[in-house]
Amino acid sequence: MEFIPAKTILQKTTYGDQWFGIDYNMNLYKGCSHGCIYCDSRSDCYRIENFDAVRAKKDAPEILEKELQSKRKKGVIGIGAMSDTYNPFEKQYEITRAALKLINRYNFGVSVETKSSLIVRDIDIYKEINRSQSVIVKLTVTASDDNLSKIIEPNVCSASERFKAMKQLSDSGLFTGVLLTPVIPFITDAEENIRQIIRLSSENGAKFVWSMGGVTLRENQRMYFYDKLDRHFKGLKDRYINTFGNNYFCNSMNNKLITIFREECNKYGLLYNMQDIITAYKKQRTCFEQLSFFSMI
Repeated sequence: MEFIPAKTILQKTTYGDQWFGIDYNMNLYKGCSHGCIYCDSRSDCYRIENFDAVRAKKDAPEILEKELQSKRKKGVIGIGAMSDTYNPFEKQYEITRAALKLINRYNFGVSVETKSSLIVRDIDIYKEINRSQSVIVKLTVTASDDNLSKIIEPNVCSASERFKAMKQLSDSGLFTGVLLTPVIPFITDAEENIRQIIRLSSENGAKFVWSMGGVTLRENQRMYFYDKLDRHFKGLKDRYINTFGNNYFCNSMNNKLITIFREECNKYGLLYNMQDIITAYKKQRTCFEQLSFFSMI
């Protein structure tokens, strides 16, 4: 594990209403070892050299504590946007766990996204944070079939393991759901895949499923993606070029998919609108506080 110097850990966000109501963004690691064929964070615009090598930010807990102490405004801290905070090294170094303890101590909320079942290790801290602040847990699931998920996300736990983790998180009282993103045209945009993910989400305690309905492709990310298509999906690279050209956002060609997605979510009572999800998970903490108050009377 390489430790790289860092001046800051927290960044104030300006897009909270569009991304799960976060107020701050936090990345404790740089790079990611999951090897997902579609990862947007691989794009040149983020200037992450040697993206597949995970590096930790040196003295991250100490820097974070100083920043948390200095913040006048409490809020929700987003974790895992650029680099999955539950990478294989986290099991040994517990940098994320240390950060969560500080977030709890200084009374901030958490919005975390991951593909790793390692997150269940920290259920105890998430529950502590949730006593006074809002917590939302998002598990990314792109393919319901474990064999397909192993191809497109080769170095991370299977989709079935993620659903098991989801059940544990939900059963512990945490507001948990699914990021069904990206939806990769000609690979994961089959109607049955979408139906299966939504059904399994419901069965494992999800409160929501959020999706953007396509995949982004730009700069270095596009070349990496095409290389993997040549290796695992023969002929699909040419289909992408002929269909999408150099488009940044490549939407599914199945026009029925949005309707199916919404119908399935409604059938299982799952939220899918961003503002509804934000309102619901922040309201859950308020309801919990009220119940705790009345239980003491």
